[in-house]
Amino acid sequence: MSVAIVTGAGGLVGSEGSNAFCKQGYDVVGIDNDMRRYFFGDSSSTEWQTRRLQADFQKSFRHEKADIRDESEMGRIFKRYGSDISLVLHCAAQPSHDWAAREPMTDFSINATGTLVLLEMTRAHCPNATFILLSTNKVYGDTPNRLPLLEKDTRWEIDPSHEYRDGIPESMSIDSSMHSLFGASKVAADVLAQEYGRYFGMNTGIFRGGCLTGQNHAGAELHGFLSYLMKCTVTGQPYTVLGYKGKQVRDNIHSVDLIRCFEAFHRDPQPGKVYNVGGGRFSNCSMREAIELCQKIAGKELSWTYKDESRMGDHQWYVSDMSRFRSDYPAWEPEYALERILGEMYEANRDAWSNGKS
Repeated sequence: MSVAIVTGAGGLVGSEGSNAFCKQGYDVVGIDNDMRRYFFGDSSSTEWQTRRLQADFQKSFRHEKADIRDESEMGRIFKRYGSDISLVLHCAAQPSHDWAAREPMTDFSINATGTLVLLEMTRAHCPNATFILLSTNKVYGDTPNRLPLLEKDTRWEIDPSHEYRDGIPESMSIDSSMHSLFGASKVAADVLAQEYGRYFGMNTGIFRGGCLTGQNHAGAELHGFLSYLMKCTVTGQPYTVLGYKGKQVRDNIHSVDLIRCFEAFHRDPQPGKVYNVGGGRFSNCSMREAIELCQKIAGKELSWTYKDESRMGDHQWYVSDMSRFRSDYPAWEPEYALERILGEMYEANRDAWSNGKS
């Protein structure tokens, strides 16, 4: 028996990972207590994803409604499976830049302390397992905003002569910047996972994600902008664009492509390695470009307004340089470009959104 522990199993990346590893013959233990409902309201609950996994994989998926901060509960789960655990995919988090400022203690305890608990459980019960942390590009704080940017018609773009023209690498400093409280808690988790790899020799991999997306994303106003943007376009719900003239740029990676990165790392782990992971130059857009594409796909106009006030510490331009990962795992290639991502998102959700369902 080979066991994969997946935290945040009902979320976008956790559910994609649970689905993929069940199909590969793993016994998947999905840990999820639906904190997303607490963060963003009933419409963002992930219970439906958990129920679907249970229905689709009745023999290979086991749901544990537990809190990753609870040492006793995590100890019980990890002790039960012990050395049969070959993979820990840690996707559970408080994911919102803005929400963290509402409850800093909750944010830090989930993102930082929860990660420490899981690392310790892995070290105690299955030290040879691969431990993958879903980190974030917010660990760089607002340092990307110091890059030389040029204003174009629909986006900000980096000076083409700059060394980061192909994207931001892992060598960018995480110091001396404004991170947001969310960014700070994720920095703590990120560095802890690196240290357990380097200090204890554990197979930890740290993936600093750009915008992670897909048709199963339960987007909310404070998190998951592509999903929420498409939902507002379909339903007529108003949307507010914050700052940077609506020309801020994000790269976007589909959860399927991301899980394929994790699979490659799991087959050949490199302890303590850090990777930037995102759509890169293959899949990126500005807010204005995303609005235009959502309107084109949905055949409807989005009701949106602009507020000339950017979020504190928010990125004006962020595109991931994935050359380090692609050098280590050259067989990996992205499959989902932006228009395909949004098209599938629309087809999968339009009926439910139109009928007032999440």
